[in-house]
Amino acid sequence: MALKMKLSVPLIFLLVLVLAAGSNGGGISIYWGQNGNEGTLAETCATGKYEYVNIAFLATFGNGQTPMVNLAGHCDPYSDGCTGLSSDIKSCQAEGVKGVRRRLDLDGIDFDIEGGTGEHWDDLATYLSGYSKKGKKVYLTAAPQCLFPDAWVGSALKTGLFDYVWVQFYNNLEDAWKQWTSDIPATKIFLGLPASPDAAGSGFIPVNDLTSKVLPAIKNSSKYGGVMLWSKYYDDQSGYSSSIRNHV
Repeated sequence: MALKMKLSVPLIFLLVLVLAAGSNGGGISIYWGQNGNEGTLAETCATGKYEYVNIAFLATFGNGQTPMVNLAGHCDPYSDGCTGLSSDIKSCQAEGVKGVRRRLDLDGIDFDIEGGTGEHWDDLATYLSGYSKKGKKVYLTAAPQCLFPDAWVGSALKTGLFDYVWVQFYNNLEDAWKQWTSDIPATKIFLGLPASPDAAGSGFIPVNDLTSKVLPAIKNSSKYGGVMLWSKYYDDQSGYSSSIRNHV
């Protein structure tokens, strides 16, 4: 993700998802967790602006490692400082944001893979989807780069197991949109955008251009799901989601 965010770990991320109750038409997805000044998770859900809230990031996992979140300035997982997140998740669910990791009772896993190899992500998706057969739906989402197919999760997306795919379209829009919506068997495809000019190296679309030109060009697709924004902190600064909400 071409974002102004750096972590001292390899750029291979598995993101956990708090999924909003089903919406009719398009919705707004937001990433939360990488800036301590963006408010709490509970406050984010309480704004009523977002149908989907992605918790970023679960940066340590696999190879026998104990899964560990990295939530920047919000809490320190190494001292069990993130246990309060559980109550925030319950608060989100009470707001209509429903709750895959059992300790936190989340709704699913988001694949934002930007390093390593492209191998075995399809196997992981298949394994995780198996939990849906045990009584609770496990949502699978992904945030691939715009270049098609994505170098890391391209094969995984071909499995048809992903519910929501928020593609980082940025500057590569209309033709790319047609390719993603025609070739990826996901339930919904989202237009992934930076929430302000400072949120990414490029790709910011001014509100007027988005609402008058871009959205009308893509909303007729049966796979249109809405808009994904990086991130809550930048959205707070710009008010982007509030400006586009009635058009999504």
